Amino acid sequence: MEKTIKVALAGAGAFGIKHLDGIKNIDGVEVVSLISRDLDKTKEVAAKYGIGHVTTELADALALPEVDAVILCTPTQMHASQALACLKAGKHVQVEIPLCDVLKDGEEVVKAAEETGLVAMCGHTRRFNPSHQYVHKKIEAGEFNIQQMDVQTYFFRRTNMNALGEPRSWTDHLLWHHAAHTVDLFAYQAGSPIVKANAIQGPIHPVLGIAMDMSIQLKAANGAICTLSLSFNNDGPLGTFFRYIGDTATYIARYDDLVNGKEEKIDVSKVDVSMNGIELQDREFFAAIREGRQPNASVASVLPCYQVLHQLEQQLNAG
Repeated sequence: MEKTIKVALAGAGAFGIKHLDGIKNIDGVEVVSLISRDLDKTKEVAAKYGIGHVTTELADALALPEVDAVILCTPTQMHASQALACLKAGKHVQVEIPLCDVLKDGEEVVKAAEETGLVAMCGHTRRFNPSHQYVHKKIEAGEFNIQQMDVQTYFFRRTNMNALGEPRSWTDHLLWHHAAHTVDLFAYQAGSPIVKANAIQGPIHPVLGIAMDMSIQLKAANGAICTLSLSFNNDGPLGTFFRYIGDTATYIARYDDLVNGKEEKIDVSKVDVSMNGIELQDREFFAAIREGRQPNASVASVLPCYQVLHQLEQQLNAG
């Protein structure tokens, strides 16, 4: 019988709960420690999911010898430093997207992963959503090639709230968080590195200190292009919508759902063992640990995305 992988999860907010719900469906995995800044709320979530150890300090969980792996669903600004702490403590780590918001910090995580030989993965969920997997399999089979991706990432977030409508302790970012999904997915689906990238942004919000609107253009070495529009000002349908325009078809992906260019539904229920992209992402993390291999969306494989984001940030800062 396989040994149970024992996991510490940091961040009991909206995304941490998505991981807890996904892990419930995965055999041979147990969450044994929950870490979050509000002790009372953390105890409440831990009780619901039957988690025995609760703390406000990541170091407390890392000190537990039974912990094999850590999933980080903490604020963006903490991702790289906490991933490094996990690797230095000898724990496999999956850090939610983005890996970093400063390129050199991400490079340090990649180096530490190489030196330790531990599994270090970043939560680039779009690689795992059944909708995007369906398109990826068509590309791998030589049945579809991307000519253009047209992507809209839209939220109505003029105050600093999370996905549950609760106040955030940190500020989200269109470039380093939300654009990261598309920049990585475009290169991954095109099967070709990004060779050109341009960005423009709207006014800086007087309170949040970030641009609330942004437009990004990308070109891959094989000639495929991508146009990405992002906004925190959109009072309408929320989320990210991907239009794949290819040589043989058009596909529109909305999270785990997929339609063709005529809005006819495509059944993606048999693409993988679940329709939940977060669960599939977690399954890959634990499978990589068990099999002693690099996972899809390893920190090394997603680093080129953050190199592009760094270049775009420099462009935006230069005006």
